[in-house]
Amino acid sequence: MTPLEFADRAAWEDWLEAHHADGTEAWLRIGKRRTALALVRIEEALDAALCFGWIDGQRKALDADSFLQRYTPRRPAGAWSQVNRAKIEALTAAGRMRPAGLARVAEAKADGRWAAAYEPQSTAAVPPELTAALDPAAAAAFDALPRSERYTLMLPLLQARTAASRTRIAARIAASLGAAAPRRD
Repeated sequence: MTPLEFADRAAWEDWLEAHHADGTEAWLRIGKRRTALALVRIEEALDAALCFGWIDGQRKALDADSFLQRYTPRRPAGAWSQVNRAKIEALTAAGRMRPAGLARVAEAKADGRWAAAYEPQSTAAVPPELTAALDPAAAAAFDALPRSERYTLMLPLLQARTAASRTRIAARIAASLGAAAPRRD
């Protein structure tokens, strides 16, 4: 993996224009908020990626002034977040979306993934399926976790599209917390 460095959003968009159709991934060196380095900022990088049908992924520490962020083409059946859905709507209104990005949106709207976008950590509530699956000890263990870890556990449940999937995932989460039996209160 050789990180790519772009001074601004326009340079990253130029790279995406040339490589979005045949690229498999790009690791970008992103400048931290308070650095003086001339590197594209995380918000700008994501907006540009979304315009071309790409999505952000894994992040890795690099140095005091920057980090690495992975971008890949969006998977055909990949889930959508409400945050990225709102970003796409704003980018569309601004006329920035490109055909490849618009195609990913059309696919998601056609198969229901757009409407099923999952909640961000800041607003996500514990799904009722999970509440029902947790016995008191597991519920206490879940409540003791930091908010970010609770969200990480809940994310597959928030992304599930069917009731059967939600029930199965909730049971798996409950089991991972040491409670295989459903709550009986």
